[in-house]
Amino acid sequence: MISPLVQLIYHDGTMREVLVKNEEIPFPEGKLIVSRTDLAGIITHCNPSFVEMSGYAQEELIGRPHHILRHPDMPAAAFQDLWATIQQGQHWHGYVKNLRKDGRFYWVYATVIPNIRDGIITGFTSVRRKPSRVKVQECIPLYAQMNEAEATV
Repeated sequence: MISPLVQLIYHDGTMREVLVKNEEIPFPEGKLIVSRTDLAGIITHCNPSFVEMSGYAQEELIGRPHHILRHPDMPAAAFQDLWATIQQGQHWHGYVKNLRKDGRFYWVYATVIPNIRDGIITGFTSVRRKPSRVKVQECIPLYAQMNEAEATV
């Protein structure tokens, strides 16, 4: 099933139009998705699993903002919490629904950690793994509620 064309507007003002498809790509067993970003969230490194799951070529990912993977079902508050946590030098963990280049989606359990050199945060590393299906099923109505609340503000 294909949803209508959705215009995604990101926190930095950039936009993307995509056909969001209601089709999940299962996370492969035993794989880890790894990426690194600079302080602004621009991708500086991605492993082959990231390339494969995102549907983008490596050249399309490097130099682009990580939020190009943000699915419209993800509440803004989740990413506000992520950024507030990692900018304080702490680790962030959470369930994230990502949007592939082709409009399909995949769920991950993400751990994002700051890269610290000489006491200064220089960027971030994100490691994503196969999520618990039970937790994903718990997140779906919670994220829908959060999105509803955000829409009324």
